[in-house]
Amino acid sequence: MKARKGLGVLLILGAALSFALMNYFVNAAGALPVMQKVFFRNLVAAFLVFFVLIFGKEKFRIRSKRNLWWFFLRSFVGFLGVVLNFYAIDHIGSISDASILNKLSPFFAILFSAFLLRERPTIPEIIFVLIAFAGAVCVVDPSFSMRVLPALAGAGSGACAGFAYTCVRILGLKGERSSMTVFLFSAFSTLASLPFFIAFYVPMSAMQWLNLLLSGVSAAGGQFFITAAYRLSPAKEIAVFDYAQVLFAALLGYFLLGQIPKPLSVAGYGIILFAAFGRWAYRLSVDRKNNKNNEQNGKNPQKTAKNKPDSG
Repeated sequence: MKARKGLGVLLILGAALSFALMNYFVNAAGALPVMQKVFFRNLVAAFLVFFVLIFGKEKFRIRSKRNLWWFFLRSFVGFLGVVLNFYAIDHIGSISDASILNKLSPFFAILFSAFLLRERPTIPEIIFVLIAFAGAVCVVDPSFSMRVLPALAGAGSGACAGFAYTCVRILGLKGERSSMTVFLFSAFSTLASLPFFIAFYVPMSAMQWLNLLLSGVSAAGGQFFITAAYRLSPAKEIAVFDYAQVLFAALLGYFLLGQIPKPLSVAGYGIILFAAFGRWAYRLSVDRKNNKNNEQNGKNPQKTAKNKPDSG
């Protein structure tokens, strides 16, 4: 069990590094239209997942046509989140700022789960959400000027990701495969960005082509790493390690792009990370208490855990 958890942590760190590299390659591609970058990011991912499904046992089968609405919602809102994230990466001035704002997604997921899944957040969870949003205010550094728009876009990408993850959880509860969810999201995003890609295409150098292709490979790698990680270990135990993406992004930004985050942004990073680690520790303590009570009552804690999937 410890070996599986250790491997799960390594895999989710691999996902964090992959997504940080994606942000770096998107930024390094230079002054290109956002939709051109979004197109390549999703085209490569859709292509790779397509071949995974081709050789899979169930191929492209979905459990129920009733779930198509949730697939659409996950894909549409997820696509909007990628557009906002890439806009933030290009204009916010620091890929680590964009990364931490996107990592507000678990806190938004708590709020969306309350509406979509009728799950009541506890008082400590609400407090951690408020703390995280206070940290986001430091990163955004609100002002009455257009300079705040990229940071707001970054926070918006976190909100979209939180909604999309809630949809992913709903699809998981309905028995849909994560690989199919990733494929439909990537295919939808590729098709949705295609008209903009054609209409506003800007010729690219060989290095720009390479950077955009590598952004797609990194994104697909991140998806595969994170899926494998959650198969080995529960999200409630390892999800917090995904915040290592902020560290990786800061290092890549500093050494390869010469980006130095503002002191107020660094303070915001600390506040958001405190909220993330606090929520992680709180959930683990609650689960231990529940498992102990279940054991005392003669119930199987593993069975109980399966009936209550983690929202991530």
